[in-house]
Amino acid sequence: MASEPQAPAPYDGFDRMPIGGEWVTGRAGSTATDVNPYTGETLVEIQHADAADVDAAYTAAASAQRDWAARTAAERAEVFVRAAQIMSDREEEIVDWLVREAGAIRPRAQWEWMAVRAVMLESASYPARVTGRILPAALIDGKENRVYRQPVGTVGVISPWNFPLQLSNRSVGPALAVGNGVVLKPASDTPITGGLLLARIYQEAGLPEGLLNVVVGRGGEVGDAVVTDPRAGVVSFTGSTPVGRGIAEKAPLTKLGLELGGNGPLVVLDDADLDRAVDAAVFGSFFHQGQVCMATNRIIAHRAVHDEVAERVAARARDLRCGDPADPETRIGPVINRSQLDSVREKVSRATSQGARLLVSGEPGGPSGQLLPPHVLTGGNDVATAAEEVFGPVATVVRAEDEQHALDLANDTEYGLSSAVFTGDAERGVRFALAVRAGMTHVNDTTINDEPNTAFGGEKNSGVGRFGGEWAIEEFTTDHWVSVQHRPRPPML
Repeated sequence: MASEPQAPAPYDGFDRMPIGGEWVTGRAGSTATDVNPYTGETLVEIQHADAADVDAAYTAAASAQRDWAARTAAERAEVFVRAAQIMSDREEEIVDWLVREAGAIRPRAQWEWMAVRAVMLESASYPARVTGRILPAALIDGKENRVYRQPVGTVGVISPWNFPLQLSNRSVGPALAVGNGVVLKPASDTPITGGLLLARIYQEAGLPEGLLNVVVGRGGEVGDAVVTDPRAGVVSFTGSTPVGRGIAEKAPLTKLGLELGGNGPLVVLDDADLDRAVDAAVFGSFFHQGQVCMATNRIIAHRAVHDEVAERVAARARDLRCGDPADPETRIGPVINRSQLDSVREKVSRATSQGARLLVSGEPGGPSGQLLPPHVLTGGNDVATAAEEVFGPVATVVRAEDEQHALDLANDTEYGLSSAVFTGDAERGVRFALAVRAGMTHVNDTTINDEPNTAFGGEKNSGVGRFGGEWAIEEFTTDHWVSVQHRPRPPML
């Protein structure tokens, strides 16, 4: 009788980081303590990297990249196919790390696992999809113009803590697939799921040593070094708008891919299916404690349905179970850290002082004191929880007088990442969507959508560039015009 397949041995060594093909300790002389945001327990202590470590990482990535780019498309694709299989083999281990380090409830962690695996499979197609063009001569007789698409060389990636594995891999995977080397700086709150775990997966999948380097350290030292290194052909950053602006100032001539803040409106028009709209609003506002760039920050409801929408959202929010994210029944887990918790509560306090009405609230709890119950408010588009990105378990329901007013409210923000509209007429929804100033608008669905093969990104202060599909290929490659003069030029002098 055949024996049951053995589970792979768990990964270890997360107190070190991969630089130049070796797992080493950082040289900064200080230590990062990685904690479970629900229990407060220490998961690992890591010696910080410094600018010299970043320099070593770029040196290694640039060296390994040349041979990697020269490999066949099939050879590079195989690494991502194997990585996706490793994701399947280690699903429980990966999900468990996301629960413990990112405070993700299990369904949220499983969604992230699925998204990362999907990006790996999408990335496996990229090596064979990098195409160039042959263009006719416009001015010179006998000239052939070829435009080759080539890897930029090395890519710097800085990722956030809210969806650490996915928001690292959606840059790391495509950048590697099209032939680049990578230097990755994960967020300080999630160094394992944001970088070290991903590096272990790619190492096991057979990625050449030195091609993916991870530096764990303070933003001011390590982050600045990642951004300003002259070998960075592209810097890909996901995080806040102020930090994104700072990166653009520090690296003004570097190609940037920036996914920044959001203030997602979910619009409910007068003919909407309220069951579907409320389901989407509750999910969009409270999934992963609202710590999602695409979160539904504002629920803009037509006056004919405003009161009912507010009452239904409040009722649903009261029933969401808060607690240990490892418990399968939990729907609201911890806010990532004390600073973020204080920021969320301060915005709620300002909103109520500005006239917002608090329908649902609660005090922080849990072993670490970072478990914040859902909050629901009604108020104008100018109260703090509607005007600003909250990044916490807070929903604000805003009244719109008519469809045009709803559109005006949706657009009345400095951000333009994700948005949604609910209506009984899908084509009415599309017309509304096209008038929203955002990178993404979803008709009769939540603001939280992410597909690996389409254009993910924002407008206005929500960033520049796009992730996914052919857009990712374009982000991490550059055009090289090579001309061939087949016949001598006519004499001109």
